Amino acid sequence: MLDLPDPGLYRTTQPMPGHEDAFPAGVLVYVGQPQNGGVKFVVRPGQNRNNRWFWGDPTTPLRSPSWAKTLRALPSEGFYTLPEAVEFEGGGRWLKNAIVQLGYNEEGRGIIFVGEQREADSTNALYFSDRGMVVEDTMLERLIWAPILPVPASSN
Repeated sequence: MLDLPDPGLYRTTQPMPGHEDAFPAGVLVYVGQPQNGGVKFVVRPGQNRNNRWFWGDPTTPLRSPSWAKTLRALPSEGFYTLPEAVEFEGGGRWLKNAIVQLGYNEEGRGIIFVGEQREADSTNALYFSDRGMVVEDTMLERLIWAPILPVPASSN
């Protein structure tokens, strides 16, 4: 049995041998496994909607444990709280414990989007911009998971 990583998000640190053009160093990838338990695969981002990547085709079978060991595991996309205040050059800040959405750019660098409540809006909802702030890996490692219940559109 091949020693391969668990399904999830990763950043490549080296090109994938034999697939250097599709999977160069420094890109976001998803390692997945078919529901039927088939061969694990790796895939690059497809579409980004609401600051979240959706994956598609083509997928490439992941058969190289040595290359898989070079992948840098990344936290899941989703909602977190800030472990500390974030100060901006030129003024402004996001407060400690602010709710943020974590996403990634195509290079696998984390981007956080702060939750905003719009005072003039009659709905009781948080909004997340499509423009965020790129953060260092050290911040990614300290974000605190905020379990927010996803509700299907048909339940509204």
